[in-house]
Amino acid sequence: MIDSWPTSARLWDRAKSSLPGGVSTGMRASMRPHPLFFRGGRGPVLTDVDGNDYLDYVLGWGPVVLGHGHPGLTEAVTRRLPDGATFGAGHELEYLAAEAVLDALPGMERVLWSNTGSEADQIALRLARAATGRNRFVKMTGHYHGWSDAFLLGYRPDADGRLDRAGTRGQNPAALSDVSLAPWGDLDAVGTILRDPAQDVAALFVEPVLCNSGVIAPPDGYLAGLRSLCDETGTLLVFDEVITGFRVARGGAAELYGVQPDLIVLAKALAGGYPVAAVAGRAAVLDQSLHGVVHAGTYNGNPIVLAAVKATVEALSEPGIYPAFETNGRRLADGMRAALERYDVTAAVNQVGPVVQVLPGLDRCDTFTQFLAGDQQWYDVLTVEMLRRGLFTLPGGRWYLSTAHSQADVDTTVDAFADSVSATVGTNGLPRGTLQDVG
Repeated sequence: MIDSWPTSARLWDRAKSSLPGGVSTGMRASMRPHPLFFRGGRGPVLTDVDGNDYLDYVLGWGPVVLGHGHPGLTEAVTRRLPDGATFGAGHELEYLAAEAVLDALPGMERVLWSNTGSEADQIALRLARAATGRNRFVKMTGHYHGWSDAFLLGYRPDADGRLDRAGTRGQNPAALSDVSLAPWGDLDAVGTILRDPAQDVAALFVEPVLCNSGVIAPPDGYLAGLRSLCDETGTLLVFDEVITGFRVARGGAAELYGVQPDLIVLAKALAGGYPVAAVAGRAAVLDQSLHGVVHAGTYNGNPIVLAAVKATVEALSEPGIYPAFETNGRRLADGMRAALERYDVTAAVNQVGPVVQVLPGLDRCDTFTQFLAGDQQWYDVLTVEMLRRGLFTLPGGRWYLSTAHSQADVDTTVDAFADSVSATVGTNGLPRGTLQDVG
């Protein structure tokens, strides 16, 4: 049992003198009990600066799909390093990595390299506008397409419970005039917007699995319905597969659900933890970059990250990878459900492949509205109890599995999860099953 993290606390205090909040991205500041510092990892295990080992379900907030220090990935990147970091010119890995990506995504004809999911979503929107001659776009409430001014709307309610306002201070409110919000799962609402000529919609952006807000699978026929509506109205359908791409299936959610979009945005699982993103799509759309659409980026397609892309995609092409992901994901989710039931805790557990979501306080979670009603205060306390027992997990309840996690790791995790639930609901004299802040 881990009681405290003194070295991490000391380093965090030092970091706060040079980094805002002592973190490199604001979301890490929400880690409980405070941000931890790590010195390295192997496979599914991370070791912090205090010498504690954890089974890692954060996985760099998703990208470390092969586990830490994967030999093939490490060797591919190491082999490239002596030849330089970037050239500002062409090299063979640009097309070799692109060919590997396209081989996994039937119907996609081109790949455009970028650096982050936020950047890739922005260029996808620009290409869609150029290809259609229209300006506006549609996104779903609860869906996340990066932190740019254009897209950060409808992801989380503001202090007044409103979803139709800027998602951050400092955001240009004028940028929000180009987007229409639709509720996830409601085809009629989307159809009303797309069929309105005054809406002038170039593209519909959607997470095909709502991973950012509950790991909610699409309702039956929903994605196919979106495809039909886009075909009817000449709107481009964009799957934001930053999370699902190369994770829920080799061909991502497009393969899993059998619906082909016009563009697919990829990032997290694409390079095993190295910083890269991409837009894959039809040639007629991506080739707009040859006809007046500006797409720039000094680091786009650099050989280091594309060596990582090629190695990661090849590793994920090995037989048995995705059946094992499904088996382990289901094993983890079922074990969590059993533990929660054992201690009379009301919580939903959603799972799609190797992505799992725990949703305390809910009997089920099929909608974004239900997701917002979850008891996050209770889960924050649970997160610390799991950390004490050697599980490194994300705030908010989402879990990622890597290819390095074994069934034995999952079983160990389920036992530690059950112990953590028991400790959490049994403190401060509260009756078991009471979901409130027990910290």
